[in-house]
Amino acid sequence: MFIVIGFMLVGILVGYLLRSKKIRFIQGLIIALIGVLLFLLGLEIGSNKNVIAQFGKLGLEAFLIATAGTLGSVVLAKWLWKKPPKSP
Repeated sequence: MFIVIGFMLVGILVGYLLRSKKIRFIQGLIIALIGVLLFLLGLEIGSNKNVIAQFGKLGLEAFLIATAGTLGSVVLAKWLWKKPPKSP
């Protein structure tokens, strides 16, 4: 757990130090790394016999929770994107 927090703090520090520079490849790198993380998560879940055995029981509930979470995130993000900024 401390390793994860440490990586995050180092990332914040590096981002703070490089905030004035335009780093163009970061967005593409982030998308690629998220794809790799999702693939590895799917690989881990697919190789877990207990999860696969309980998939019929957990499948619909997990699908509904994931769908509701994704839909809520999309709706809120769209609302925030359209919301006009407050004047100081």
